[in-house]
Amino acid sequence: MTQTDLYRGYIDCLNNQDWQRLHRFVHDEVHYNGDRVGLSGYRAMLERDFREIPDLYFDVQLLIAEPPFIASRLRFNCTPKGTFFGLPINGKKVSFSENVFYEFLNDRIRNVWSVIDKAAIEAQL
Repeated sequence: MTQTDLYRGYIDCLNNQDWQRLHRFVHDEVHYNGDRVGLSGYRAMLERDFREIPDLYFDVQLLIAEPPFIASRLRFNCTPKGTFFGLPINGKKVSFSENVFYEFLNDRIRNVWSVIDKAAIEAQL
């Protein structure tokens, strides 16, 4: 299975909130933006995201693989419940992108570097 296939499986896991499969795609010692969060911390972050944004859906717009790295541009059209990135969204529909890089180790995501387009969100408020 290629890293691209693994990544698409990971995105499917997120979109279906299939947390029992998350360990198949994410390393036990995963780091997020330089901080070691571990698998349990990463899962907790994702579960919180879905609680705060019930209609969250990860839409892959661009995917580039250069093993052991993957670069992806994700698109979101969602309705956060309250404050999101310090912005008072409060149920308003917003669209934005995330540019994210992943590093794989032993066929699982070991490092994640993410940048979300907060300016796009601010422009919609």
